Amino acid sequence: MFNYYCLNPISKVGLEGFTEDYKCTDQIGEADGILVRSASMHEMELPENLLAVARAGAGVNNIPLEKCAEKGIVVFNTPGANANGVKEIVIAGMLLASRDIVDGINWVRENSADPNVGKAAEKIKKNFAGTEIAGKKLGIIGLGAIGVKVANTAKHLGMEVYGYDPYVSVDAAWNLSRDVKHVIDVNDIYENCDIITIHVPLLDSTKGMVDEAAIAKMKQGVILLNFARDLLVDEEAVLRAIESGKVRRYVSDFPNPVTAGKAGCIVIPHLGASTEESEDNCAAMAVKELMDYLENGNIKNSVNYPACDMGVCTQAGRISIFHKNVANMITRFAAVFGEKGINISDMINKSKGEVAYTMFDVEEKASEEIISMLRAIPGVFRVRVVK
Repeated sequence: MFNYYCLNPISKVGLEGFTEDYKCTDQIGEADGILVRSASMHEMELPENLLAVARAGAGVNNIPLEKCAEKGIVVFNTPGANANGVKEIVIAGMLLASRDIVDGINWVRENSADPNVGKAAEKIKKNFAGTEIAGKKLGIIGLGAIGVKVANTAKHLGMEVYGYDPYVSVDAAWNLSRDVKHVIDVNDIYENCDIITIHVPLLDSTKGMVDEAAIAKMKQGVILLNFARDLLVDEEAVLRAIESGKVRRYVSDFPNPVTAGKAGCIVIPHLGASTEESEDNCAAMAVKELMDYLENGNIKNSVNYPACDMGVCTQAGRISIFHKNVANMITRFAAVFGEKGINISDMINKSKGEVAYTMFDVEEKASEEIISMLRAIPGVFRVRVVK
């Protein structure tokens, strides 16, 4: 029996994926796994028995990844599960910014008491005419699950699409329309595109990447969309660019005092992935990842440990070890099993940066003595008996 704890309300559709071997606990200290959406975990005291955290969404800046890695706690996310919901609102954002729909709607609301509002609208509507997106150059920074969907949809809408991503995955490349122009220098996006949309994770290397220098390279009257993270953009610089006319509209999904209510800014209350379908998809994927890890030790879509899959264990035992990514660790682990006469039938070792993950399938159940010996090896964070 495994216990899980929900830090946020999680879609019922997702939770229904748990089998009878799982119980929802209201005591976080009893949890083998945690399901979370937006709740911050940085100040939390993580339970000693906690094995995994599954984020029902893509961004994980609310989770202390390094702290979890050092404790042998696997952190999962759900890339692509909410991609369609975000894609749709990005397309909506482009239309709202291009056609000046928001200001037009606001004008109608402000003049709703006028009995001649229809006639007045005919006279004023030219102020909200805007431009079409067909034929415009769209630059997409980041060709992950969302960026690819935006690119392909934009092509169908008649846009000329440029994509920038130096680390584009094989899956993304296969799914990307052949008509999308893949550029190798982000400055080509800044200099040539009429509309620019950002779809990269928030990292030290990407924080504030759209700064004053980047904006200076953009075309006059550019439309800038940010449905990734607000800290990717120097929004004070954007406001200055709006005032000068460099930026025509800034569309953001992240309300904050810098942009909320400001001229030229269309700020949406973080609705990108807030559809029933996206929440269901994210929850279902998070539950599936959590179950496979708790039951089999397999890791898929982790952000702090490498992907690792040995299927279902058919041997007497399976041991997983979290450790530093340094030389001779496998030799030391094997020596422990060999010293106790335990035959290893299968194993896998994967690394990610400074950490590594190793699983052994063994022909006899490992004793407490063997587990203690493995834990005592320098560089080992955690040893888990999966079976």
